[in-house]
Amino acid sequence: MSNVPITVAHGDGIGPEIMDATLHIIKEAGARIDIETIDIGEKVYLSGNSAGIAPESWDSLRRTKVFLKAPITTPQGGGFKSLNVTVRKTLGLYANIRPCVSYHPFIKTKHPVMDVVIVRENEEDTYAGIEYKQTDMVELCLKLISRPGCEKIVRYAFEYARMNNRKKVTAFMKDNIMKRTDGLFHEVFDEVAAEYPSIEADHWIVDIGAAKMADTPENFDVIVMQNLYGDILSDVAAQIAGSVGLAGSANIGENISMFEAIHGSAPRRAGQNLANPSGLFLGAVMMLVHIGQPDIAELAHNAWLRAVEDGVHTYDVFKEGVSKEKVGTKEFAQAVVDRLGQKPETLKAVAYEKPEVIAEADRKPIYTIREPQKKDLVGVDVFVHWWDGSFYGTADKLGAMVEKVNGDGLKLVMISNRGTKVYPNGMPDTFCVDHWRCRFMADEQGSIITHKQVIDLLSRFSAEGIDFIKTEHLYNFDGEAGYSLGQGQ
Repeated sequence: MSNVPITVAHGDGIGPEIMDATLHIIKEAGARIDIETIDIGEKVYLSGNSAGIAPESWDSLRRTKVFLKAPITTPQGGGFKSLNVTVRKTLGLYANIRPCVSYHPFIKTKHPVMDVVIVRENEEDTYAGIEYKQTDMVELCLKLISRPGCEKIVRYAFEYARMNNRKKVTAFMKDNIMKRTDGLFHEVFDEVAAEYPSIEADHWIVDIGAAKMADTPENFDVIVMQNLYGDILSDVAAQIAGSVGLAGSANIGENISMFEAIHGSAPRRAGQNLANPSGLFLGAVMMLVHIGQPDIAELAHNAWLRAVEDGVHTYDVFKEGVSKEKVGTKEFAQAVVDRLGQKPETLKAVAYEKPEVIAEADRKPIYTIREPQKKDLVGVDVFVHWWDGSFYGTADKLGAMVEKVNGDGLKLVMISNRGTKVYPNGMPDTFCVDHWRCRFMADEQGSIITHKQVIDLLSRFSAEGIDFIKTEHLYNFDGEAGYSLGQGQ
C-alpha cells in the first residue's frame, strides 16, 4: 500500500519532544506515511507574522489534507491571533472530536467507567470573534449560529456514533434563554435525530447537563455542543476522566483534517524529557484511523494501553502504590514500542475496523439549503449610548427624549437595558448602564416598514442629538417573528 502524505508541525515548548515521541511510536508500529514538516507558532509570530503560520505552510496543508500538530505558544500582548482558531476556520474544520476515557485503576479518576466523546462545533458561535466596544461601559460580542453549521455538526455526531458503534447522542444547549440561536441548534438536532432511529437521542440544558456529566458521565455516550460550551466542557470531561494531558483531539473538515493534543505547550517543562506524549499520540491514533490505517492505529493504541496498565507512567500521572516506573518522554515512547503486538489485560483493548463504506445512494448530505423564506421588515432596534450619571431611575428620562422621534409610521414600543425592559412602566430598582435598546414597530400592527423609514428615523435621532450606535432590523420570516422579546416585554 502506498504511503499517505501528512503535514507535521513540531510546535513550541514541549511540542518537539512529544512530537518526536509520537512519531517514533507510530513509525515503529508501521504507519504508512510520508511527512512534510512546517514551522508554526512562536518563531513565526515573532518573525512578524501575526497569524503564526507562513503562506507556504498553507500550501502543504492543502496538498496533504492531513495535519498532525504539536502545541504552540502564542506570544503575550495584542496583535497575535489564535493559530488554532485561524486554522480551524480557514480550512473549514467544523467538527472537533475529543474522546474522554478513564483508565481505572491505573490512572487516578473519580469515574472508573467513563467513556464519553465530545463533538464540538468549531467554526461559529461567539468564536467568530466579532466584538465591539460600543459605549464607555459596554462591550459587545456577536453569537452567530447558522442552520448549515448546526446541521453539519449534529449530523457528524450521529455519523460518528453510527460508525463507532455508539448507542446515544446527547445535545447540550441553553435554548430556555437564547431562544433564537440555541433554539435553532435544538431544532436542527431534533430534525437530524429523526433520521437515525437506531441511535438514542436526548438533550439537556447545558448547565444541568454539565452537572450530570461531571457527576455521572457513564450515562452519556456522544455529546454534541456548540463551540463555546464544547470548548469548556471537553476540558472538564478530559480532566474528570483522569488528565487533560491524556486527551487527543481531531478537527475534521470536508477536505482537510487536523489532529492534536488538547493541552498547551507548557514551556516551563520544555527540554527536560518530562512531558507526557499521550495526548498527541492519541490524536495521532485518530489520524491513522482517518487516513485508512486502522490496523496500525489498533496496534499502537493497544501497546499504549498495555504500557499504562503495566504502570509505566510519566510524572504527571505517576502515583505511588499504583505506578510501577516513573519515566521520561523518550522512555515512555520506547515502553509503548516495546509492547507493540501486546494487548491490555485489565483495560479494554481497542479494535478499529475499516470505515464503513456507504453506498452513494444512501449517503446523506452533511447539510441542506432550504428555500428562502418570505422576509418582511416589521421594526427596528436602535441602540443608544446615553448616560445621565445615575445607574437607577433614568429610563423615563431617556424615554421622554426618544418619544420625540416617533413618526412616519414608526413608534417606540420599548426601551431595554442589557436585555431587560425598563420603559415604559419599568422598575426603578433595575440597574442600568449607558447602553440602551430602543425598539420601534409600525404604527399599525402587522404592517411592513421600509428601509427609508429606518433611515429617516435615524435622521430624527441625529436631529435630537441622541447618539445611536447600532441598529438591528426586526424581520418576520413566513409570518413568524425572527427576533426575541425583551425580558419583561
